[in-house]
Amino acid sequence: MKAIIGALTILCFLLIFANGYNDSNVPYIDFSQSSENTSIMNKADSDQRPILIALASVMSPHETIGYYRKIADYVSHKTGRQAILVQRKTYAEVNMLLANGDVDIAFLSTGAYSSYRGMNEIELLVMAEHLGNSLYTAEIIVHKDSTIQSIQDLKGKVFAFTDPLSYSGHMAIEEYLRQKNTIPEKFFNRYFYTYSHDKSIWAVANKIADGASFDSQIYEYTKEKTPELAANVRIIDSIGSAPTGPIVINKKIKNEQKEQLRHIFLTMSEDPEVSEAMQGLVIDKFIVPTPELYAPLRNLYDRTSVIL
Repeated sequence: MKAIIGALTILCFLLIFANGYNDSNVPYIDFSQSSENTSIMNKADSDQRPILIALASVMSPHETIGYYRKIADYVSHKTGRQAILVQRKTYAEVNMLLANGDVDIAFLSTGAYSSYRGMNEIELLVMAEHLGNSLYTAEIIVHKDSTIQSIQDLKGKVFAFTDPLSYSGHMAIEEYLRQKNTIPEKFFNRYFYTYSHDKSIWAVANKIADGASFDSQIYEYTKEKTPELAANVRIIDSIGSAPTGPIVINKKIKNEQKEQLRHIFLTMSEDPEVSEAMQGLVIDKFIVPTPELYAPLRNLYDRTSVIL
């Protein structure tokens, strides 16, 4: 009976992973349909065409898309231009949109920005701040009943990574293991990607994985939104600190438009309705970015790509 229940649990887990995220109420562009892309991008007046905003939400996508929509609506209201969300599942897909010049702005994770090397240049627009801090740590969790007490105890176990480009959900662990002269393929018995921080927590809480790692701010979000999940896991270690994920902009956009958009994001928290949406994304306000904070991570991703 236990084997049957376990198999059914895994099946449900896989079915959840198989479902994509597509909210029918959110404007959406499928860039595989060239005619649709052309009709939007080839507006005669580029100052009036829609602002395309890309994101890969790895934190309760069905819920958070509503928050992103409110932010996009606010940008639309302030600029007088339609703002269209372009949602993708992975960080790599969003980076590809940026590399192809298919979007104007993107909400990037720390890792997605640090790993970006597209020919189409981008620049930092703003970065997020929460509780007066623009840094976070990578938290490693196990089930509350697990006997695992340290990262080293995870050797030979099953681990849930978030996304291949994620810092807290992948690279922080890979760098830790590199310093121990090993790699995930040798250290873990098996690992897989969940492509969502809350799914990584779910995997550990339901004993699909022995451990997982994610952004410390996500853990705070989880304790508030899904306390039943948070109650079933515990933190065994934290790794370093990293800057929060930034919003980036296509470098080819006119300077006056960049400054207008930067001002909109920097003052966005002053609007009560939008501020509430930002809180749903664990953001108190957007601040002027500090590029040097990302330099060590960009070097880390460069070094890793050479090793691979």
